[in-house]
Amino acid sequence: MAIPASLIHSLQTATGFRKEAFEAVHDSGEQVVSIRLNPSKPFDSSHLPIAGNVSWCEQGRYLFERPFFTFDPFLHAGAYYVQEASSMFLWQAIQQIVPESYGKKVLDLCAAPGGKSTLLSSYFKDGLVVANEVIKNRANTLVENCSKWGEGNLLVTNNDPSHFQAIPGFFDVLMIDAPCSGSGLFRKDPTAVEVWSEANVTLCSQRQQRILADAVPCLAENGVLIYSTCSYSQVEDESICDWLLEEMEMESIGLTLDSQWGIVETISEARKAFGYRFYPDQVKGEGFFLACFRKKKEVFSVKSKIKNLPVTSKLQIQQLQAAIQLPENLSFFDQNDAIRAIETRWMHELSILANHLYIKKAGIEIASMKGKDIVPSHELAVSAWFMGGFPSIDLDKENALAFLKRKDFSAEGQKGWNLMRFGGLPIGWAKLLPNRINNYYPAEWRILKE
Repeated sequence: MAIPASLIHSLQTATGFRKEAFEAVHDSGEQVVSIRLNPSKPFDSSHLPIAGNVSWCEQGRYLFERPFFTFDPFLHAGAYYVQEASSMFLWQAIQQIVPESYGKKVLDLCAAPGGKSTLLSSYFKDGLVVANEVIKNRANTLVENCSKWGEGNLLVTNNDPSHFQAIPGFFDVLMIDAPCSGSGLFRKDPTAVEVWSEANVTLCSQRQQRILADAVPCLAENGVLIYSTCSYSQVEDESICDWLLEEMEMESIGLTLDSQWGIVETISEARKAFGYRFYPDQVKGEGFFLACFRKKKEVFSVKSKIKNLPVTSKLQIQQLQAAIQLPENLSFFDQNDAIRAIETRWMHELSILANHLYIKKAGIEIASMKGKDIVPSHELAVSAWFMGGFPSIDLDKENALAFLKRKDFSAEGQKGWNLMRFGGLPIGWAKLLPNRINNYYPAEWRILKE
């Protein structure tokens, strides 16, 4: 692979850069495959070619080779997420800088397709995680992946970063995996080399500053900012760290590394900010950069207006609770002809967010009501909240894949609504009728490949 000469030249002064080894690993054709397990959905992973653990993330696993993930029902059940190993370092970072996760409000600003959002929702299980994506079609993918992950503490929004200025000091943790020039993905995606240019690096650096300037006001005083890119370029990495300290009144936070990880700690030239570089010749992963900061600027409290959410009627709640076993301490509200739920302690925060942002997904969609009949939602099926109330049917792999393709499949069980499962994990709903089976797997999520 021919790495752009201008990139190699720019990296000569980058801490830890080793030209010959860097070029050799890109020429090798080696591919690193990794997944992150969902701690809320334990499953038998023996069918996956697991090669070992990702040292900096306790749920991370390396694979010997890349299987055809699309044809693994466990992926569609949300049992794991296919995520690049270097980016899983986010888990290590938040463990060190936010050891107390309870009650934290977290924003993943540039969230699609959802790798970091699902990781954050697993770590901040007792917090509230908002996953935002500005591009509409990418936001739809984010909704799908967050829904399959199944945590009820996840909200998905579709907003420009500037919209979050309406809620100053709202979040305790701000994750910005900024749009970048993508040089860290050259080995994984050789086509990225073709679109890389010095001009795009400069453009990305300017865009990163604009996004940060728009978003930092929504971070609380003493709140934590985690900034990352998949770029090697210093103007997108260390220079941005200096800019944050100079312009945004941030304080750099250093992390503790294990020397065996191969991660390179850098110190920015102007303001001595800590950063962490991942070179593929030194770590088992792709190119990545991450830096952590604490906000020192005082935030003046502003009383935010709330939006009154359409409350589900007591009768419908009684019907739901009689039919479906759910956790306690949930509040129910209506959205788009469906009943959704969120932990009661987050209703006030949800009302504030709903007043200022476009919310595509809040909590878990439980069901819709057709007269007296309850139509359970797919989000409920794959959520960590569903505790019973409908019979279930365990499918073999052939029938599970047919179900996920919305094709005819075989299942024997009680007439009416049944939860389809594979390997003990729910994958969706079907309704057994006397002469047919109605498949309720979401049509837009079905497997299209044969």
